[in-house]
Amino acid sequence: MIARLSRRFTRLLKPLISSVGDLLPIVLVVGFFQLVVLRQTIPDFAQIVIGVILVVLGLTFFIKGLEMGLFPVGESMAYAFARKGSLFWLLAFAFALGFGTTVAEPALIAVANEAAKVAAEGGVIAHHAEAMDAYATGLRFTVALSVGVAILLGVFRIIKGWPIHYFIIGGYLGVVVMTMFAPEEIIGIAYDSGGVTTSTITVPLVTALGVGLASSIRGRNPMIDGFGLIAFASLTPMIFVMAYGMIIG
Repeated sequence: MIARLSRRFTRLLKPLISSVGDLLPIVLVVGFFQLVVLRQTIPDFAQIVIGVILVVLGLTFFIKGLEMGLFPVGESMAYAFARKGSLFWLLAFAFALGFGTTVAEPALIAVANEAAKVAAEGGVIAHHAEAMDAYATGLRFTVALSVGVAILLGVFRIIKGWPIHYFIIGGYLGVVVMTMFAPEEIIGIAYDSGGVTTSTITVPLVTALGVGLASSIRGRNPMIDGFGLIAFASLTPMIFVMAYGMIIG
């Protein structure tokens, strides 16, 4: 019993040390500028230390949770759908996964709410709660829809074995064209939407789906074909959100 607990603690200690190493540069940078450049004491030092400890623990458990839960789930689902041999259900699952993980993405919710607040203050939408909620909800669902379409296209590309760079080049050409016609106030939000989609929930599941699918299809290389879905998920929100701005504008 003691030996088993010791092995588990050792397995947990490695990601804990890794989390400390990842966070250390940020702590050093903030400390340097606070103490050396600004020459000010760190306010609420005890509270900040507690916060840093909680962040380290959170990162550690999050990474461990990804390894134990989300990655295996994504890969096993990909294997199961590949064995089932149904293209429709595989593409439906890809779309639902992209849509579901994105609409629940905390970073997207925060950006959508902030965008609605700024849009109301700038006179783009009415300055009341209902209009801001509708704007934020519309933005979230637009991004989620775009990611669902992106993962669907990415999975279809893996199945067919098509080169990814054709899709990416074509997509960014679409971004450039849309930028010329989209309202100026939506362009920055659209570009940021591509970044916030690739965050804590979406990335692990989508990556596991791509790698698992490429591993289960004969003739596909997981290193070449399994990756790239995140690039689709970062690209399509820019196009969809600019289209959303043109429609509501």
